[in-house]
Amino acid sequence: MLSSFDPRINRLGLPESAPPPPDKAALDQFPTYEVFHQRKENAAYAYVGPVHAPEADVAFLFAKEQFSRRFPCTGLWVVPTSAIQVTGYVGDQESVYDQLPLLPADALPAAAAATDEAYDIFHLKKRGKAHAHVGQVRAASPEAALQQAKAAFGDQRPVVNVWVICSADVLRSDDDDRDMWTTTPDKKYREAIAYKVQDRIDRFKQEG
Repeated sequence: MLSSFDPRINRLGLPESAPPPPDKAALDQFPTYEVFHQRKENAAYAYVGPVHAPEADVAFLFAKEQFSRRFPCTGLWVVPTSAIQVTGYVGDQESVYDQLPLLPADALPAAAAATDEAYDIFHLKKRGKAHAHVGQVRAASPEAALQQAKAAFGDQRPVVNVWVICSADVLRSDDDDRDMWTTTPDKKYREAIAYKVQDRIDRFKQEG
Protein backbone atom coordinates (compact mmCIF):
# COMPACT_ATOMS: atom_id res chain seq x y z
CA MET A 1 0.00 0.00 0.00
CA LEU A 2 1.02 3.59 -0.58
CA SER A 3 2.81 5.09 2.44
CA SER A 4 2.71 8.84 3.14
CA PHE A 5 3.64 11.29 5.89
CA ASP A 6 0.06 12.45 5.68
CA PRO A 7 -2.12 10.09 7.79
CA ARG A 8 -5.16 11.01 5.74
CA ILE A 9 -3.49 9.48 2.67
CA ASN A 10 -2.56 6.35 4.61
CA ARG A 11 -6.17 5.91 5.77
CA LEU A 12 -7.30 5.76 2.13
CA GLY A 13 -5.49 2.48 1.58
CA LEU A 14 -4.27 3.49 -1.88
CA PRO A 15 -2.32 0.88 -3.89
CA GLU A 16 1.31 1.56 -4.82
CA SER A 17 0.46 1.78 -8.51
CA ALA A 18 -2.64 3.28 -10.01
CA PRO A 19 -4.98 0.99 -11.94
CA PRO A 20 -4.89 1.36 -15.71
CA PRO A 21 -7.31 3.98 -17.03
CA PRO A 22 -10.53 2.71 -18.57
CA ASP A 23 -10.61 2.33 -22.32
CA LYS A 24 -11.31 5.64 -23.99
CA ALA A 25 -14.45 5.74 -26.05
CA ALA A 26 -13.90 5.67 -29.79
CA LEU A 27 -15.66 9.04 -30.11
CA ASP A 28 -15.80 11.47 -27.22
CA GLN A 29 -17.10 14.46 -29.16
CA PHE A 30 -19.36 15.24 -32.08
CA PRO A 31 -17.89 14.80 -35.57
CA THR A 32 -16.88 17.89 -37.53
CA TYR A 33 -18.60 19.40 -40.53
CA GLU A 34 -17.05 21.93 -42.89
CA VAL A 35 -19.07 25.02 -43.80
CA PHE A 36 -19.15 27.02 -47.03
CA HIS A 37 -21.14 30.20 -47.50
CA GLN A 38 -22.20 32.49 -50.30
CA ARG A 39 -21.92 36.19 -49.51
CA LYS A 40 -24.20 37.34 -52.32
CA GLU A 41 -26.25 35.95 -55.19
CA ASN A 42 -24.21 34.23 -57.93
CA ALA A 43 -20.97 34.46 -55.91
CA ALA A 44 -18.86 31.34 -55.46
CA TYR A 45 -19.30 29.40 -52.23
CA ALA A 46 -16.23 29.85 -50.02
CA TYR A 47 -15.00 27.91 -47.01
CA VAL A 48 -15.56 29.64 -43.67
CA GLY A 49 -14.76 27.01 -41.02
CA PRO A 50 -15.87 23.88 -39.14
CA VAL A 51 -18.62 23.09 -36.65
CA HIS A 52 -19.14 20.10 -34.34
CA ALA A 53 -22.57 18.50 -34.57
CA PRO A 54 -24.27 15.10 -34.14
CA GLU A 55 -25.76 15.18 -37.65
CA ALA A 56 -25.88 17.30 -40.80
CA ASP A 57 -29.16 19.10 -40.03
CA VAL A 58 -27.84 20.26 -36.66
CA ALA A 59 -24.52 21.21 -38.26
CA PHE A 60 -26.44 23.38 -40.70
CA LEU A 61 -28.20 25.15 -37.82
CA PHE A 62 -24.91 25.68 -35.97
CA ALA A 63 -23.31 26.94 -39.19
CA LYS A 64 -26.08 29.49 -39.68
CA GLU A 65 -25.67 30.81 -36.15
CA GLN A 66 -21.88 30.88 -36.27
CA PHE A 67 -21.10 32.06 -39.79
CA SER A 68 -24.07 34.04 -41.09
CA ARG A 69 -25.00 36.41 -38.28
CA ARG A 70 -22.26 39.00 -38.65
CA PHE A 71 -21.95 39.25 -42.43
CA PRO A 72 -24.31 39.04 -45.41
CA CYS A 73 -25.05 35.47 -46.42
CA THR A 74 -27.38 34.16 -49.11
CA GLY A 75 -26.59 30.45 -48.88
CA LEU A 76 -24.84 27.75 -46.85
CA TRP A 77 -23.35 24.36 -47.66
CA VAL A 78 -22.39 21.86 -44.97
CA VAL A 79 -20.39 18.66 -45.56
CA PRO A 80 -18.84 16.08 -43.19
CA THR A 81 -15.09 16.56 -42.86
CA SER A 82 -14.58 12.87 -43.59
CA ALA A 83 -16.24 13.29 -47.01
CA ILE A 84 -13.60 15.72 -48.31
CA GLN A 85 -10.76 14.36 -50.45
CA VAL A 86 -7.71 16.63 -50.20
CA THR A 87 -4.72 16.90 -52.53
CA GLY A 88 -1.21 17.83 -51.49
CA TYR A 89 -0.04 21.46 -51.38
CA VAL A 90 2.20 23.27 -53.83
CA GLY A 91 3.74 26.76 -53.89
CA ASP A 92 1.67 29.93 -54.22
CA GLN A 93 2.69 30.39 -57.85
CA GLU A 94 2.18 26.75 -58.89
CA SER A 95 -0.73 24.47 -59.74
CA VAL A 96 -1.38 21.22 -57.93
CA TYR A 97 -2.77 19.89 -61.22
CA ASP A 98 0.78 19.87 -62.57
CA GLN A 99 1.56 17.12 -60.05
CA LEU A 100 -1.09 14.81 -61.49
CA PRO A 101 -0.02 12.28 -64.12
CA LEU A 102 -0.99 13.28 -67.62
CA LEU A 103 -3.53 10.81 -68.96
CA PRO A 104 -4.14 10.23 -72.65
CA ALA A 105 -7.32 11.72 -74.06
CA ASP A 106 -8.91 8.30 -74.55
CA ALA A 107 -8.46 7.57 -70.83
CA LEU A 108 -11.05 10.22 -69.96
CA PRO A 109 -14.68 9.31 -70.70
CA ALA A 110 -16.20 11.32 -73.51
CA ALA A 111 -19.53 11.38 -71.70
CA ALA A 112 -20.65 10.71 -68.17
CA ALA A 113 -21.54 7.07 -67.53
CA ALA A 114 -24.74 6.09 -65.80
CA THR A 115 -22.79 5.10 -62.68
CA ASP A 116 -20.90 8.39 -62.44
CA GLU A 117 -21.62 10.80 -59.58
CA ALA A 118 -21.37 14.56 -59.35
CA TYR A 119 -18.39 15.99 -57.48
CA ASP A 120 -17.90 19.58 -56.32
CA ILE A 121 -14.41 21.02 -56.83
CA PHE A 122 -12.88 23.69 -54.58
CA HIS A 123 -9.62 25.54 -55.28
CA LEU A 124 -7.26 27.22 -52.85
CA LYS A 125 -5.63 30.09 -54.74
CA LYS A 126 -3.16 31.11 -52.04
CA ARG A 127 -2.10 29.81 -48.65
CA GLY A 128 -3.95 31.63 -45.89
CA LYS A 129 -6.99 32.24 -48.09
CA ALA A 130 -10.18 30.17 -48.28
CA HIS A 131 -11.08 27.37 -50.65
CA ALA A 132 -13.67 28.52 -53.20
CA HIS A 133 -16.05 26.51 -55.36
CA VAL A 134 -15.08 26.43 -59.05
CA GLY A 135 -17.59 23.94 -60.45
CA GLN A 136 -18.79 20.36 -60.72
CA VAL A 137 -17.59 17.32 -62.62
CA ARG A 138 -19.00 13.82 -63.03
CA ALA A 139 -16.85 10.78 -62.36
CA ALA A 140 -16.85 7.26 -60.92
CA SER A 141 -14.51 8.06 -58.00
CA PRO A 142 -12.82 11.00 -56.26
CA GLU A 143 -9.56 10.17 -58.08
CA ALA A 144 -11.33 10.20 -61.44
CA ALA A 145 -13.10 13.42 -60.42
CA LEU A 146 -9.72 15.03 -59.80
CA GLN A 147 -8.62 14.09 -63.31
CA GLN A 148 -11.86 15.50 -64.69
CA ALA A 149 -11.26 18.67 -62.69
CA LYS A 150 -7.79 18.95 -64.20
CA ALA A 151 -9.32 18.77 -67.68
CA ALA A 152 -12.05 21.29 -66.82
CA PHE A 153 -10.26 23.74 -64.51
CA GLY A 154 -6.56 22.98 -64.93
CA ASP A 155 -5.91 26.21 -66.81
CA GLN A 156 -6.77 28.25 -63.70
CA ARG A 157 -3.56 29.26 -61.98
CA PRO A 158 -2.33 29.26 -59.33
CA VAL A 159 -4.04 26.32 -57.59
CA VAL A 160 -2.29 25.57 -54.31
CA ASN A 161 -4.66 22.83 -53.15
CA VAL A 162 -7.87 21.11 -54.30
CA TRP A 163 -10.79 19.70 -52.34
CA VAL A 164 -12.98 17.09 -54.03
CA ILE A 165 -16.40 16.44 -52.48
CA CYS A 166 -19.11 14.07 -53.66
CA SER A 167 -22.09 16.34 -54.25
CA ALA A 168 -24.45 13.86 -52.57
CA ASP A 169 -22.60 14.48 -49.26
CA VAL A 170 -23.31 18.23 -49.29
CA LEU A 171 -26.31 19.60 -47.38
CA ARG A 172 -27.31 22.77 -49.23
CA SER A 173 -29.62 25.64 -48.50
CA ASP A 174 -32.22 26.14 -51.20
CA ASP A 175 -34.71 28.82 -52.15
CA ASP A 176 -37.04 27.74 -49.32
CA ASP A 177 -34.28 28.46 -46.80
CA ARG A 178 -33.62 32.02 -47.93
CA ASP A 179 -36.09 33.44 -45.40
CA MET A 180 -33.58 32.45 -42.68
CA TRP A 181 -31.65 35.59 -43.61
CA THR A 182 -34.60 37.87 -44.31
CA THR A 183 -34.33 41.08 -42.33
CA THR A 184 -35.95 44.49 -42.19
CA PRO A 185 -34.62 47.05 -44.68
CA ASP A 186 -33.15 49.29 -41.97
CA LYS A 187 -31.41 46.47 -40.08
CA LYS A 188 -27.70 46.05 -40.64
CA TYR A 189 -25.46 43.14 -39.84
CA ARG A 190 -23.50 43.10 -36.63
CA GLU A 191 -20.61 45.24 -37.71
CA ALA A 192 -19.37 48.09 -35.55
CA ILE A 193 -19.99 50.58 -38.35
CA ALA A 194 -23.74 49.87 -38.08
CA TYR A 195 -24.06 51.10 -34.49
CA LYS A 196 -24.74 54.67 -33.38
CA VAL A 197 -21.47 54.69 -31.47
CA GLN A 198 -19.79 55.18 -34.85
CA ASP A 199 -21.29 58.70 -34.98
CA ARG A 200 -19.59 59.54 -31.68
CA ILE A 201 -16.31 58.13 -32.95
CA ASP A 202 -16.54 60.30 -36.10
CA ARG A 203 -17.29 63.41 -34.02
CA PHE A 204 -14.40 62.64 -31.69
CA LYS A 205 -12.05 62.38 -34.69
CA GLN A 206 -13.27 65.67 -36.10
CA GLU A 207 -12.94 67.49 -32.74
CA GLY A 208 -9.50 66.00 -32.14
